[in-house]
Amino acid sequence: MKTIAKFWLLLMALNAFLACSEQEQEELDLSEAKILISPQIKSPIKDTAGDILLEEIEKRTGLHLGLTNNWDAKTTIALALAEEIELFGEEVPARGAKSAEELQKEGYRIFNENKGGKNTIWILGADARGILYGIGKLLRTAKMSNGNITIDSKIDFSEAPEYTLRGHQFGYRNTANSWDAWTVEQFDQHFREQVLFGANSFENIPFQEVNSSPHFKVDPQIMEVELSKICEKYDAEYWVWTPAPHDLKVTNAHQEGLEEQEAFFAKCPRLDGVFVPGGDPGENHPAQLIPYLNDLSARLHKYHPDAGIWVSLQGFNKEKVDYFFAYLEENNPDWLKGLVYGPSSPPIDLERERLPKKYLHRFYPDITHTVRCQYPVDNWDQAFALTLGREPCNPQPLMYTELFNRDSKFTDGFITYSDGSHDDVNKVLWSQLGVDPNNDPKEIVLEYTQFFFGPDVAEAAAQGIFALEENWDGPILKNNSIKETLALWKRLEDSNPHLSSNWRWQQLVMRAYYDAYIQDRLAFEKMLETEAYVILEQANTIGADKAMAQALKHINKADTELVSQDLKEKVFDYGEKLFQSIGAQSSVEMYQARSAERGAVLDFIDYPLNNRWWLEDEFKKIAMFKSEEEKLTRLEFIKNYEFPGEGSFYDNISSADAMHVTSKTDDAIDFLWENDGLSKKRLSTQLFQFSPTLEYSGLDATSDYLIRVSGYGEALLRANGQRLQPTKYEKNFEEFKEFPLSKDLITDGKLKISFDKPDEEHLNWRKQSRVTDVWVIKQ
Repeated sequence: MKTIAKFWLLLMALNAFLACSEQEQEELDLSEAKILISPQIKSPIKDTAGDILLEEIEKRTGLHLGLTNNWDAKTTIALALAEEIELFGEEVPARGAKSAEELQKEGYRIFNENKGGKNTIWILGADARGILYGIGKLLRTAKMSNGNITIDSKIDFSEAPEYTLRGHQFGYRNTANSWDAWTVEQFDQHFREQVLFGANSFENIPFQEVNSSPHFKVDPQIMEVELSKICEKYDAEYWVWTPAPHDLKVTNAHQEGLEEQEAFFAKCPRLDGVFVPGGDPGENHPAQLIPYLNDLSARLHKYHPDAGIWVSLQGFNKEKVDYFFAYLEENNPDWLKGLVYGPSSPPIDLERERLPKKYLHRFYPDITHTVRCQYPVDNWDQAFALTLGREPCNPQPLMYTELFNRDSKFTDGFITYSDGSHDDVNKVLWSQLGVDPNNDPKEIVLEYTQFFFGPDVAEAAAQGIFALEENWDGPILKNNSIKETLALWKRLEDSNPHLSSNWRWQQLVMRAYYDAYIQDRLAFEKMLETEAYVILEQANTIGADKAMAQALKHINKADTELVSQDLKEKVFDYGEKLFQSIGAQSSVEMYQARSAERGAVLDFIDYPLNNRWWLEDEFKKIAMFKSEEEKLTRLEFIKNYEFPGEGSFYDNISSADAMHVTSKTDDAIDFLWENDGLSKKRLSTQLFQFSPTLEYSGLDATSDYLIRVSGYGEALLRANGQRLQPTKYEKNFEEFKEFPLSKDLITDGKLKISFDKPDEEHLNWRKQSRVTDVWVIKQ
């Protein structure tokens, strides 16, 4: 028996040895590789490419590979143009097919060639950009740690971008929640990293006043030129977002606008695109805007002959849209390069259909905001909307993959709208989907975590990023994954102290703590509110004034009996770290954020998650009533606000746990922003939809009902397709419209409520009608 046991132990050891040997053969060691760069690659990319490889590998491994101009090394990383025949006496491998990706614009191929006992990692690019994207693939897939760099010895990968324009907006201005604190070196590094993930364009917002941000380390007039130089260094397009004068009909506005722009054009070493939004900002009619753009094109081409003028139709009404397209059809102007589709533009498919094929169509997707935006977070709990607000760290790889594939197909590419570093994962995702829309978001995120955090933590960190997105799906109090997500990031945090100064790491860990803190606080504060209503039930016995005093004292325990302060402290610790690492401004008071809605997540971390502020104001009003009966009647209404009785229904329209709301529209879960986000209105009042739909079943077909609506402005309500006439029609917030519903309309016990959109094109969206609460009350 001992002999047999020894045999099996020996066999297991042999298998283990063979497995390790096989793994070693599959992984090619690049720690002693030399870098060979073809002289056919034009400057500045010839130098840039070498710098990227040397510097990015050394940062992660401590190794300095070194450059060479011969083939003496046992392992070589060779960079060449795919069309080259030979490189320093060695044949450049070529595939016969003309359709090969490395021969297409911006395409590349990366593969290992083993010949004569030597290994060559070839990076063959169709052009200079292809070289950079091949380097990006190597750096994203190589496993790098201290003293080590390996890559799959069987690597053979090629691709050419699907979309010709893949970029991101980086406005050096105070509105951004971090970039106004950056140096030229920080922008250089960040643009490099974006290029390594497939970006080829960057858009700035020039003409910022030097004193417009307390964080500027560089004069914005200097930075706008430096950004152009960085783009030239990485062969990336440099774009600018530059609105026309607000009112071109004002005397001299047209000429003064042109002169300011021309002075900027003259000093930029590189400029590829000038985007002039038609609206947001701007209220000019195309009759005034078109001549201005025509003249602007002439000024631009004096300095940058190949640069293009682009315009969006954001905020245009039907008359303006028709005027613009009629002008294109009749005049076929050459000064226009393309149209930009952005938030509040005409529908993207219709815009592409009406745009003559001569002109390109650029996407301007908002990947940076969560509410009051083009793509609100779907199924988001109100507690997150009221605390994290509009610009939190928001990695949403699954949501944005779906949106990319839904909308990008109508365009020739994109430069995304961004206002800070908090959407960093989303930028990388869009860049990679722009290269190949079929890219798996899981693989994209895994390459992201491997490149920025290292191979040992990559898989767990990628899982953590997807977990953060799952945190935002549905009602917080029913979301068990929030605590699991925190536990995952805590483990990562504890086991990877070397990443504590990495800003990407910092903002992800901070989000995990923030989400968990909000969950704990919401559970506690909702419990207090429920208990306060129980106290109000005693009003008939103890009196209205005493009941209100006791209920308010109880619900205000949220301000004195604080929960999970350890989680809150961690959030603030990371807020400080992010300010030190990248100037992220997570508070107006502490870090001088531009305003409360610009990433100031610390300022709202303790915003009430129950209705105690609203109750306090309501109780003050009730205390002024003259009779006890009036007080008791109003208290009964407040207590039953969300509980209209047996057989009746209530929905907070934008609540993630609304039972009957079926709307999944772009306007879903918008945010009433007032008093710098410190509104004292009911929580349900602060989030809304413009035109929600609701569906019910199981209604009593023998009973009439009353539909009550709260919101703002108009409510053109339909019940099962029929417009109902109101018997009460108040238009202000927390007032009510009431619509009798006859049993004749619900003979099958089913009801669908919808709202026609009123004609409000002339109004700013903030003044347009919206719905916050809906009741269906059995009579």
